[in-house]
Amino acid sequence: MFAVDQDLHELTSRHPRKGRCLGPLDATWHLLNLFGPAAGLALIAPALAKLLWRKELGAVRWRRLIGAVFGACAVVTLAGLVIFGQDGKMTTYAAMVVACALALWGAGFVSRSR
Repeated sequence: MFAVDQDLHELTSRHPRKGRCLGPLDATWHLLNLFGPAAGLALIAPALAKLLWRKELGAVRWRRLIGAVFGACAVVTLAGLVIFGQDGKMTTYAAMVVACALALWGAGFVSRSR
């Protein structure tokens, strides 16, 4: 993990080593790892919510819940990256949990009651 952080630091520093650049495969892996926690939470949280509130969330589509959670968590991840200058802070993950709960509540309960 430290090697990846060091490589990323070298790529974004003012004087990176010559000959080092982020290729398309590396950029893909960085993006997948950046949004990995959001994707994982978007798959696990709606499943648990549908299990707990079977009757209440029976009419709500999976795609709606997954999309809402992933969107909210992705926005929080990007906000954490901008605010802290790096991803992976525990504060960002805590904010992702709150955003996930709010997204599930909004997509599953609030939109139905209107």
